[in-house]
Amino acid sequence: MKSSRITAPNEPLKVSESENPVPKGPQVLVKVKSVGVCHSDLHLWEGGYDLGDGKFMKVTDRGVKYPVTPGHEIVGTVENIGDVATDVSKGDDVLVFPWIGCGECPACKVKNENLCDAPRSMGVFQDGGYSDYALIPNSKYLAKLDGVDPDVATSLACSGLTAYTAIKKANQNSPEFLVIVGAGGLGLMGVQIAHAITDAKIICVDLDDKKLEIAKEMGADYTINSRDPETIQKIMSVCNDKGADSVVDFVNAPPTAKLDFAVLRKRGNLVLVGLFGGSFELSLVTVPLKSIVIQGAYTGNYDDMVELLDLARKGVINPVISKRYSLDEANSALEDLKERKIIGRAVINP
Repeated sequence: MKSSRITAPNEPLKVSESENPVPKGPQVLVKVKSVGVCHSDLHLWEGGYDLGDGKFMKVTDRGVKYPVTPGHEIVGTVENIGDVATDVSKGDDVLVFPWIGCGECPACKVKNENLCDAPRSMGVFQDGGYSDYALIPNSKYLAKLDGVDPDVATSLACSGLTAYTAIKKANQNSPEFLVIVGAGGLGLMGVQIAHAITDAKIICVDLDDKKLEIAKEMGADYTINSRDPETIQKIMSVCNDKGADSVVDFVNAPPTAKLDFAVLRKRGNLVLVGLFGGSFELSLVTVPLKSIVIQGAYTGNYDDMVELLDLARKGVINPVISKRYSLDEANSALEDLKERKIIGRAVINP
């Protein structure tokens, strides 16, 4: 088995060779066809998250141990099965649900393993898909592709799943106007999903005109470049000067958070998604006076992933795959992501 592994924070990934794992019990060995390159991989490579004010949260403090094989957006073919009966067969093309939980905490007991108190996520707390093979703990974490393109399907396990969960939360108050901040891979997926499952007028905000053009093609009703000093006024004008019913922030940086609160109307719903980091000062009295809801969205559960896979199968959504890399090019993939050279999503094909 050939894997590209993170040996330590900010060190180049190293390719290593090892024996192919042999699945036991409920385990399944998947031959990796495609694995998504995600910002979470970048945080893992950098060693953690910027919390602002000079504070940094190390992934090792959350239980990550190096060396580790990153990659949690895994699509592949069932190569071998342990000795427990499963509903998958050798040769099946599958999408892996990577947000594996402990099975015992309150979240796991209601099938929200993505919010587990002691997560065992693939590509984070155990080896993932930057490899030609991945050992999956249980067949219950596999969903059959049934015709969905493998490269396209990768993002449905994380970025697409996160966007889907975020848009579902944003749609809880049946918004007339929905602002989507950020037109990267997550944001563009969010635009497609919002166009498919909501009745809202979609306003997409980003710094890049090219990304905004794509957002328009994917269903955004309005696009605004946030470099415009009148961005807030333009959003308010679209929203009949009352503000947006819901805002989904796929960046979640101090400047975008300030924008979010500035355009959120009374009784508004703010969903924070991005992991850019940092902090900003919030006028606390505005929260009760405007009766706003502030919530986070972190991936989704297995059932959400199956729903999203069905939307992709029907052609309702179509993730943008702009770059493909080999396993030996994993460092280049992460560098390109860090330098914002990727529009949409990138994948590694081992």
